[in-house]
Amino acid sequence: MLNQLKNTYDLVVIGGGPAGMAAAISAQEAGIESILIVERDDDLGGILLQCIHAGFGLHVFREELTGPEYAHRYLMRVIDEGIDYVTRCFVTDAFTESGSTPIHHLQLRSERFGLAEITAKAVILAMGCRERTRQAIHIPGSRPSGVMTAGLAQKMVNIHHKMPGKRVVILGSGDIGLIMARRLALEGAEVLSVYELMPYSNGLTRNIVQCLEDYDIPLHLQTTVTRIYGSKRLESVDVAPVDENGAIISEKTQNIACDTLLLSIGLIPEIEIARMFGCEIHPTTQGPSVNSSLETTTAGVFACGNVLHVHDLADNVSLESERAGKNAAAYLQGKRKFDDIKLVPGNGVRYCVPHSLRRGQDQIVSLRVTKPMQNISLRLGNVYERKIGLAIPSEMIHLKVPASKLEAHSEESIVLESFE
Repeated sequence: MLNQLKNTYDLVVIGGGPAGMAAAISAQEAGIESILIVERDDDLGGILLQCIHAGFGLHVFREELTGPEYAHRYLMRVIDEGIDYVTRCFVTDAFTESGSTPIHHLQLRSERFGLAEITAKAVILAMGCRERTRQAIHIPGSRPSGVMTAGLAQKMVNIHHKMPGKRVVILGSGDIGLIMARRLALEGAEVLSVYELMPYSNGLTRNIVQCLEDYDIPLHLQTTVTRIYGSKRLESVDVAPVDENGAIISEKTQNIACDTLLLSIGLIPEIEIARMFGCEIHPTTQGPSVNSSLETTTAGVFACGNVLHVHDLADNVSLESERAGKNAAAYLQGKRKFDDIKLVPGNGVRYCVPHSLRRGQDQIVSLRVTKPMQNISLRLGNVYERKIGLAIPSEMIHLKVPASKLEAHSEESIVLESFE
């Protein structure tokens, strides 16, 4: 347990979930000793502490773990390595003092230390993301209890051992919603259906099979909730199909009696602190724009995990965050390098991260496609190509581009495209 905050640190990691812990451990392994992890919750671990289902760790630890088990592996490493961390602590203000060696100022408010101001030579943003709520999609109707995000329902059931309701409708096929469909069914609730606005699921294929099909829970694509009814408690919802343009086909509206509506309609990166530091925000990912070192447009501020772009697997969060920690250490050790190729998403690619590449170094590019596609070729300009049998928007694709391929590219930008 941290006894006293220091006035300055080499590296401050904001967020103590899998991203923050992996980044801090990686930075220390690369030679950085003065590190502080700042976490606003009661414990390190992030959202994984309420994810009691298995499926974590297959890529990082080569075994299947629950969310709390996966988080515990990293927590033990943080403790064993003596990395400082503080919980129940909020960053209330932050800014960068520019210069030849930028200094990052953070104002902290914690239960233990009160109000404190510290400085850091480098910062890693690892704040994760939050769920979109009813306000984000403007569902008309009354405001009864029983309408909540899938993540809140997960916390109610797995942490507080409280059931949100008995007759459940789920809007959105994100992974948390799919997992909660199974969880509530196992607890005895009647999960009536999952409705998805898009013509394809936004969850992992394995979750469609294991959480819906295995429990005979129907999934209705191109269908949405159009109205909410109820005074004190939710009584029913209207659902209706949509056409190819997303317009509601009102004459086919059905009323579904239910007492609970879970919303699994997407995640939004927690970028408030990134804005404080003056980081550029990417319009598609809604997270900070970064170069191939995962450094933002503010020198010495790095980003990783779900604050950068929403990931599909916690393992991928950890692997990306390890790179962020290693790159932050290189920056602190005076080994900072600069990119010379702008990476641009093209045909069939919704977004790709990082947003620039560097010649002379192997690169890892993460991307999502715009729609389900089979037997496609992913082409990075005319220097790199990879064939994919099946690509769906819910599952990230990772390209390992050898340095030798980029050496042949002489232009200032390069386009990443997919072709069927």
